[in-house]
Amino acid sequence: MNTELEQIVSEVGKVVKGKDRVIRKVLAAVLAGGHVLLEDIPGVGKTTLAMALGRAMELDYKRMQFTPDVLPSDIVGFTMYNSGTHQFEYKPGAVFCNLFLADELNRTSSKTQSALLEVMEENRVTVDGESHPLPMPFTVIATENPFGSSGTQRLPQSQLDRFLVCLSMGYPSHDASVDILRNSAGVGLDQVRSIITAQRLMELKKQAETLHVEDNIYEYLVQLTEATRQDPRIALGVSPRGGIALLKMARATALMRGGDYVVPEDVLAVIDDVWRHRICLNARARSEGLNVPGVIMDITERIHVV
Repeated sequence: MNTELEQIVSEVGKVVKGKDRVIRKVLAAVLAGGHVLLEDIPGVGKTTLAMALGRAMELDYKRMQFTPDVLPSDIVGFTMYNSGTHQFEYKPGAVFCNLFLADELNRTSSKTQSALLEVMEENRVTVDGESHPLPMPFTVIATENPFGSSGTQRLPQSQLDRFLVCLSMGYPSHDASVDILRNSAGVGLDQVRSIITAQRLMELKKQAETLHVEDNIYEYLVQLTEATRQDPRIALGVSPRGGIALLKMARATALMRGGDYVVPEDVLAVIDDVWRHRICLNARARSEGLNVPGVIMDITERIHVV
């Protein structure tokens, strides 16, 4: 295990009890240079996890609570006339930070959601025809309540595809719940220590990007991707972007375990998190009670590394 990264997991674990597995996956997504969607019911620690992660890595983070009245300009910024200088000046929006926490993203309008598309894909914003680069590193961690909750609307597929992984925290275990109650007035975010700097995070991201991958692993990834497009139960298979996302997460996972190269187990450990929000089943499969994780499992059991 990479000592630095395990220390980060340990620090975040001080305030997010019993969820080390989820913390590791969120950290791996950050190392992979991707964005994270946390989909779960309110009150399980999604926001706390994101804020604790920012503190452990000395990241400049900002949190925005998304509601129906949030405007795109609140996120990306706007230009306004300065009567003193007689010039138009750009006022940066909330997204100008290292870690942007978009809380309850699916409660805002489609127009506001779309303001994040360019931000998440190109790490910049364009306002009135002028582009403004975001500080690096940059990661979006968005939370959403399950579709069907009051005041929510489904995120479009183009938006979902921008997220490297989609994770669910779930309820804590019995022992973790007891620990949460015992320390409910104790450990807070201010007790999360800084383990690495933003500069060190950039170095670790570079290591993840260049981690060695054998040709048979590339072949394996392509076979898995093609299988989603050929499966009769799937209406929308994995795009090339989805294949690249799986490769990035596999590399980051290998780095976290202290490996020098990617092995098939690294791919299998994250394939559900990377692909379950990218695959859409057809009506017949849904009527038969099938779900995306089950179909992904079938594919991984059928296809093996040569």
